[in-house]
Amino acid sequence: MAGAAPQGCGEARVAAARAPPSLPSGAEGERPGTVKHLGELLRIGINTHFESSKSKKKGLSFEEKRARMMEIFFETKDVFQLKDIEKIAPKEKGITSMSVKEILQSLVDDGMVDTDRIGTSNYFWAFPSKALHARKQKLKELESQFAESSQKKEALQKSIEKSKIGREDTAERAALIEELAALRQKKEQLKAEIDKYRECDPDVVEEMRQTNKIAKEAANRWTDNIFSIKSWAKRKFGFEESRIDKSFGIPEDLDYID
Repeated sequence: MAGAAPQGCGEARVAAARAPPSLPSGAEGERPGTVKHLGELLRIGINTHFESSKSKKKGLSFEEKRARMMEIFFETKDVFQLKDIEKIAPKEKGITSMSVKEILQSLVDDGMVDTDRIGTSNYFWAFPSKALHARKQKLKELESQFAESSQKKEALQKSIEKSKIGREDTAERAALIEELAALRQKKEQLKAEIDKYRECDPDVVEEMRQTNKIAKEAANRWTDNIFSIKSWAKRKFGFEESRIDKSFGIPEDLDYID
């Protein structure tokens, strides 16, 4: 048939397709070098991918999200509902919609964004003029605190310098400190010795006398009360005194203390 491929040509093409790619002239002796070349290409590819991953932009921090949300208010000078901000923030500022409510509430809590409920909806707004005034006020407070802290620091520094006078490290001072330590130790020893004889202290003895006097008066007072009750019981019920003493555990020799 005209134009027909010679017999065996199709089989040759299939065999050629299945055969491994031919190496350049003289490549039979360079196969190890080809493997090395492929390894180098693989290393370059991995490094390139790593650098590309590092260069990718990281997610926004919490403070960056707050700053970008404030930009929405400052740039538009408009009033928004939460649903409006949830649409604008992801699209224009790259703030994820899931974090919009949290970021907005933090700004409200810090007084950077105003809010009010009108009807059934909450509205949010923040104008640059208020933010500027708030920053000036905050700056004024910080400057006042800084000035106060500086004065305290200066006063403390002067006090430190004053306290150093006469306390220079000298041989005489070292000797006096050592003597002071010894005297303090001696004082503690004498105090312990005095405590041993505390009961002989005139003031302690007088205090004990007064305490004993009060205790004696109290004991005689209760003794008198017991005698009065016994007398009343004998008259009222006709009990014998010995029976009353036995029933209430009153000693037979109970008497006043002289």
